[in-house]
Amino acid sequence: MTTAADLLTELDSDNVKMGDIKKHAKAIKRDHDLAMELWASEKFSPRMLAVLIMDKNQLTQEVLDGLMADLDAQNMDQRIRIIDWLLANQLMKSKKTIALLESWQNAEQPLQRRLFWYHQARLRWMGKLGFENTPDLVTTLESELASEAPEVQWAMNFTAGQIGVFDAQYRDRLVTLGKDVGLYEDEPVPRGCTPNYLPEFIRIEAEKRGT
Repeated sequence: MTTAADLLTELDSDNVKMGDIKKHAKAIKRDHDLAMELWASEKFSPRMLAVLIMDKNQLTQEVLDGLMADLDAQNMDQRIRIIDWLLANQLMKSKKTIALLESWQNAEQPLQRRLFWYHQARLRWMGKLGFENTPDLVTTLESELASEAPEVQWAMNFTAGQIGVFDAQYRDRLVTLGKDVGLYEDEPVPRGCTPNYLPEFIRIEAEKRGT
């Protein structure tokens, strides 16, 4: 049987490949106690594996509050990668955790607010329309985007982009918001990538999709 000590020895490196982490997760399947042992290491790769083998049924608000507070041990880049990994692999997988996500718009922890907005973006990025909360989200974006914490701003901006691309009735408002706030306007854009700057993101993605 694979133990936490064995895994920590193997994963205690800056060069661990995601494929190796996924391979371990496939073999282990679900083991929440092991996941918590790995999480307690405060190491990036063990925590990425821990996310994959957690039992989502044990992810209560109290447990998630503790996990997110623990992420202070990581630098910002690692913190964001772990929390977004948690969203994709656990929090969007059950009605209970989705309900928690949807309650975090005004959460005290910035990472929880980030996940609220990233969840909203992921709901929309395939072009699905008709969400009842879209008008309120747009109003909140207009009033709060400029002043939010950077890790939350990215997810809010991404949500604004998805709404602007797929829901034409809000497009002009969100393009104006992007111009007024200027978020990511001067950010270098790798070749072949879409800018995060909201007016350009909306223009390019809307033209690409014919929306």
